Amino acid sequence: MIKNENDIIELIQKDEWMMKLLKTVKVLNLPDGWICAGFVRSKIWDTLHGYGERTTLQDIDVIYYDDKNRDKKMEKQLEKTLISLLPNVPWSVKNEARMHSRNGVEPYISSTDAVAKFPETATALGIKLDKQDNLVLIAPHGIKDVINLTVRPTPYFTANKERIAVYENRIQKKNWKLTWNRLIITQHINE
Repeated sequence: MIKNENDIIELIQKDEWMMKLLKTVKVLNLPDGWICAGFVRSKIWDTLHGYGERTTLQDIDVIYYDDKNRDKKMEKQLEKTLISLLPNVPWSVKNEARMHSRNGVEPYISSTDAVAKFPETATALGIKLDKQDNLVLIAPHGIKDVINLTVRPTPYFTANKERIAVYENRIQKKNWKLTWNRLIITQHINE
């Protein structure tokens, strides 16, 4: 079972495919770079559901924070590099120093700040290899929800009705319970 952050790191270390992707992203030497969201969350949920095979990921979310070069073309160039290194992977690269303008919010101050403002606590996760090839996990809201199969909005998304509506629409659209039937999906942070 998965009880703590070390268990998550060990789970990912044992996954050759995930490690291959993490090593590939490390080659880019991105400032404050991480693979985040479903890449980490789905591995945990698949494991907790006892799945022998990985569920399909729509994309591999690679984020970084570079406030000196916010050109969207750089993101596309990085995606092309990743595709050249590892084709057949649905890479998606985003510079979080730019994403606040797309999301219509205050500027993020780091990748971790951006991850903290993802819609769900269980998705607000990131993983990377540090300079010594050790796995580093970020979980701004902790791992309790993801390991307890609980989906709830982050505090950022409970701050106003518009964001809660985005969260609720996303939950409907994703229909995660179809894939992971043991999930507990809440509407508000205190549920």
